[in-house]
Amino acid sequence: MLSNSDLQKLYRDMVKIKFVEETLIKPINDKLFKCPVHLYSGQEAVAVGVCAALTTNDYVFSTHRSHGHYLAKGGDLKAMLAEIYGKEAGCSRGRGGSMHLYAPEVGFCGSAPIVAGTISLALGGALASSIRNDNRVTVCFFGDGAVGEGVLYESLNFAALKKLPVIFACENNLYSTHLPIRECRISEDVYRIAEPFGIRTSKIDGNDVLSVYISAQKAVEACRYGDGPEFIEFKTYRMRGHVGPDDNIQGTHTDIRPRSEVENWSREDPVSKFKRYLIKNSIFQTFELNEIDAEIEQEIHEAHTYAQNNPFPTKSDLKKYVFKQ
Repeated sequence: MLSNSDLQKLYRDMVKIKFVEETLIKPINDKLFKCPVHLYSGQEAVAVGVCAALTTNDYVFSTHRSHGHYLAKGGDLKAMLAEIYGKEAGCSRGRGGSMHLYAPEVGFCGSAPIVAGTISLALGGALASSIRNDNRVTVCFFGDGAVGEGVLYESLNFAALKKLPVIFACENNLYSTHLPIRECRISEDVYRIAEPFGIRTSKIDGNDVLSVYISAQKAVEACRYGDGPEFIEFKTYRMRGHVGPDDNIQGTHTDIRPRSEVENWSREDPVSKFKRYLIKNSIFQTFELNEIDAEIEQEIHEAHTYAQNNPFPTKSDLKKYVFKQ
């Protein structure tokens, strides 16, 4: 049973992700970032619901669309924005940019732009936990595009064979870059790929944060007590372009999604959906949630100012951090 404090944290975390992603649009368009930026807008409930079921000691491995996972796991907002701006105060010292976030102090083991690239790393983390018997659970986030990569199937087999404490969390937003899933898969039900390996699977509404949390909590508990792995498909939808706000490349519109489809999914926006739930059930009043919104807007504004005022890495430090000192 979630307390009002728990529910408020779910709302607060989702709002933070949604608001910060939207504040990145202007800097992207103004070319203030030197790295590609993949926005997480529309998928907030998945990251927040899953990470709410984890402890700080549990591991999370992420993808190119990583801001939501990083923040939901407890990553520092200022350090994330500084990284995207390419500044020395960034979580990867300005060397990685948007797609290489890192916060080991809260169990965020990193993100990478290679499709399915962190799945085998997550497998290694789960194997280490199993060998050490340290009671950690590992979550590996990946998109529907990753189900076309062989490493996922190899990892599913090994995880099942060794009963590893790992949750394969597939965020199915229906598109692999610009390719609709219906054009590259016989079935749009991704979760079924894990069934031949004897792995428990489920398909969840990824825009309902409470459904996400409940499913994640059950999976985490199973993995924690030696009954893993688990595979969960979260049906969701990104509201922005594959990379950047609207997939415009040199003035050419490349987003092939039907406008009606985008509009339909916008009505399922997870943050607005949860806000309506909290108000309808008299858990919080509108003014209370609006106050939270205002607090987070101020926090994000201060984080942008901090990041913008921070220095870039110096040329003399170019080779620094390449090897462990």
